Amino acid sequence: MALIYDAELRPGKMELISGWLPGTWWFPSTEPVPVQKLGSFRFDDPEGEVGIETTIVAAGSTVVQVPLTYRGAPLEGAEEFLITEMDHSVLGRRWVYDALGDPVYARALEAAVLARQPQAVQYMDNDGVREVLPETMRVSSTGMPSGAELVDAPASEPEGWAASVLTSGGWEFSVVRVLDLDGRTAPDPALTATWKGQDIPVVLAWGLPLGS
Repeated sequence: MALIYDAELRPGKMELISGWLPGTWWFPSTEPVPVQKLGSFRFDDPEGEVGIETTIVAAGSTVVQVPLTYRGAPLEGAEEFLITEMDHSVLGRRWVYDALGDPVYARALEAAVLARQPQAVQYMDNDGVREVLPETMRVSSTGMPSGAELVDAPASEPEGWAASVLTSGGWEFSVVRVLDLDGRTAPDPALTATWKGQDIPVVLAWGLPLGS
């Protein structure tokens, strides 16, 4: 479960996302654009140290997936993935990373795609009473088919996706940055999501065994 704090953030999440997007290789604009949050979900960190949050935002006519991790100290060797430092009114200083460079996110994504590990239940603590927060997205995975070791992997990655790649546990995972809302599919095992106003499942990520 993920504990969500009623906290003031500086900078705010939409502010930092808006400023970061134009500097990425995959975003179609080099100028900051206003962003609107469409939904978000979290994965659990088993150690309870790292916040793992994915936000879907509309930036102009583009809808993008922004996976972030929040840490209480810098992640050694991940300087190129550091987006900003943030002041959290409850937790103090936080280091915000593009999650594609964070091994905690990689393991969580692996569990979600391959083992159908569900998104984290989010809650707030209201004077000692746990209040579960409603989901703004529904995330699901095809998981591994029965007898997956006998299934031939696709010959190559699908073409035309704006996706970033990470490796974990002998698998290569493609994380879609610019989302296709029209029902395009990806190889199994794949992670998809729906949210308010988006009833057609949208591919967030898929996995292929290394060496395939």
